[in-house]
Amino acid sequence: MELVKAVDALWQRGWLPYDVREMVARSLDESATSLVVDVIALSCSPHAPETVHPRWRGQLDEIGASVWWEGELLEAWATRHIETLSYANRTAAELLKFLGRMPSVPQILPLPGDVLMAAVRAGLDPKVLNRVRGLLAKAESTAFPEEAEALSAKAQELMNRHALERAMLDADLPAEATSRRLWLDKSYFKEKAQLVHVVSEAFRSRAVAYDGFGFVALVGDEVDLESVELLSTSLLVQATRAMVAVGGKAGKGSEARSRPFRKSFLVAYASRIGERLEAMAAVPVPPDDPIVSDERLLPVLADRKKAVDTLFEEMFTRTKTSRVTVRSAAGWGAGRRAADAADIGTGRSAVTSG
Repeated sequence: MELVKAVDALWQRGWLPYDVREMVARSLDESATSLVVDVIALSCSPHAPETVHPRWRGQLDEIGASVWWEGELLEAWATRHIETLSYANRTAAELLKFLGRMPSVPQILPLPGDVLMAAVRAGLDPKVLNRVRGLLAKAESTAFPEEAEALSAKAQELMNRHALERAMLDADLPAEATSRRLWLDKSYFKEKAQLVHVVSEAFRSRAVAYDGFGFVALVGDEVDLESVELLSTSLLVQATRAMVAVGGKAGKGSEARSRPFRKSFLVAYASRIGERLEAMAAVPVPPDDPIVSDERLLPVLADRKKAVDTLFEEMFTRTKTSRVTVRSAAGWGAGRRAADAADIGTGRSAVTSG
């Protein structure tokens, strides 16, 4: 099937299942998006689960890619969606043309069938991950700032403690860095990417925004990158909610509902969050802390920083600094106030720099 060959070629060009689904969803219609998910499932189905990277399998689950049909895909797809076979063929032709135009991106995971499970470094412990997600979800939903602060502070403390404990467990192993892609909404992408950037810096990671596609490429340790994703997502929810709330209180046609105001709001929000994260990193850590007092910690973190910088330079040979223009003083002020009220979820004893 030509579509399967096209998707197989995308794996060779560095794309992952979630990436392909997002690219199609943002450029074509729902029919093409549904079809490409099934093609992705068919492409990956010949490979035994133990030969597919856990993050790759996780993306397949996230987009719902599974082989649910028997026989020919297009016939089954048309029947399931109550469409004619000719419509399915037209959708397939349009999709095939689009997939063939997708360029190459850096390879960040081994291809299906190429994984040696013994060589895969684990991310956040599933139990820790579930607790962190639960705490951040409660922090985002509560109407009480003090409660949100306590919940997210606990979540951040869990992430940082777990990251340092894992660093000590892996102290005798070579330092490794990896990469992830965090997809953002198209609206105000550059401004939202600024927020991801400041969070990544707080977690010893680096970020590059792909404006034309809609994702931020992150480079760092596996556990740190999971933390970046979790905190960035939570802060983006809080920022959007605060921005909409300000506009909701203003009258129709007011500056608070304008695009310049919202862009300025998000830039100021990211700037202030960066300042807060930097200040939290400077808070002295108790010298009797069993993890921080371990004499191996600083060399381990230094080695990881070197690994992150090396991988970043290998992946991105040509980068440029992105600049955004602030055109609304009111939006800037409102964004900083919202960032001051935001729960950055940083524990008081967190270590965020090696």
